[in-house]
Amino acid sequence: MNSVCDGGATVIPGLPNDVAAWILSKVPYSHHARLKSTCKSWKLLLSSRSFLNSLNKRNHLLCIFPQDPSIASPFLFDPNALAWCPLPPMPCNPHVYGLCNFAAVPLGPHLYVLGGSLFDTRSFPIDRPSPSSATFRFNFHDFSWEPRAPMLTPRGSFACAVVQGRILVAGGGSRHTMFGAAGTRIRSVERYEVGRDRWVAMDPLPGFRAGCVGFVGGEGREFWVVGGYGASRTISGVFPVDEYYRDAVVMAVEGGAWREVGDVWGDGERVRIGKIVVVDDDGCPTLFMLDGNEILRYDMCCNRWVYECRVPRKAPYNSSFGFVVLAGELYVVTHLCVVDFSETRRSRQQKRAGTMFIQIYHPKNKTWRSLVSKSPFNYPIDINSAVFSSISL
Repeated sequence: MNSVCDGGATVIPGLPNDVAAWILSKVPYSHHARLKSTCKSWKLLLSSRSFLNSLNKRNHLLCIFPQDPSIASPFLFDPNALAWCPLPPMPCNPHVYGLCNFAAVPLGPHLYVLGGSLFDTRSFPIDRPSPSSATFRFNFHDFSWEPRAPMLTPRGSFACAVVQGRILVAGGGSRHTMFGAAGTRIRSVERYEVGRDRWVAMDPLPGFRAGCVGFVGGEGREFWVVGGYGASRTISGVFPVDEYYRDAVVMAVEGGAWREVGDVWGDGERVRIGKIVVVDDDGCPTLFMLDGNEILRYDMCCNRWVYECRVPRKAPYNSSFGFVVLAGELYVVTHLCVVDFSETRRSRQQKRAGTMFIQIYHPKNKTWRSLVSKSPFNYPIDINSAVFSSISL
């Protein structure tokens, strides 16, 4: 560990640097950012690649983006230490605001933020959201953001997956969380090659699709795109309503034609449109959907969604759950109290968000446990529009 200190500087006076590094390795990663300001030698040590690689166990962290990450700092949450750590805001573009429906994709020691929907002051009409093609990468070694090559096609609310060090994205559109319907849909599919920092176009989807979920199946050889909405219709010629897909489409990872998988809902069965996450168990992905207070599991053999379990504690009235996978477990996140977001926006004096309540389901053991943590945000967050991601360091 001496090599990580500038000129062999002492990490902890009176102790060999190897021993000091071993002591600091016992500190949860969520506290590293606070320790880096102690002195130069600590910052060099905690930021070094060799130190992170020497940690005895993998740190499974939850990342929450409460709103536009260029305005509001995302936060890391360590469920083992019940500790929160703020990340610096993403680089700001003065011409755009209100970024949402983006994808946060972990890959190695980086977290990628892809696309999304936003408002651009240079567009007309100014109140119509536009899709974004921007790509940013957060480096956990030096705790900083850096821009990467933009996507070929702007998109938000799209399917994405990571396979063999590459990121695949499919579909999407321009829908913003401020609007319950409308927005564009696209068919475009792209592959991001991390080493070359470039996007490569692939065969498009069979139809226009947005709001979909992507994952890698077939032992890492297939890219699946499930759910989402395509066409839309109106009720009484006024109110727009989405037409949701009942099937999935599959393409070989190396490229080729898409094939369609039959309906995942039986005849007369209501189409569920809940939040979908993927648990990757040694290359065998399992899909789970949170619809209201129920969790459903996708059975690939019979091509059907089946009932898995029910969340023990319901979300407070007029609120929703956040749904994310961390270390093979399903995290269901909500507030312990009801938050009136309309009153929050009108009031100048914003109060702290209170307490976060996390219910955790283990799919293999079929067991539940829960965590309670004080919210790190200085304002109530809308969990329904927040973006959740997980990363292992």
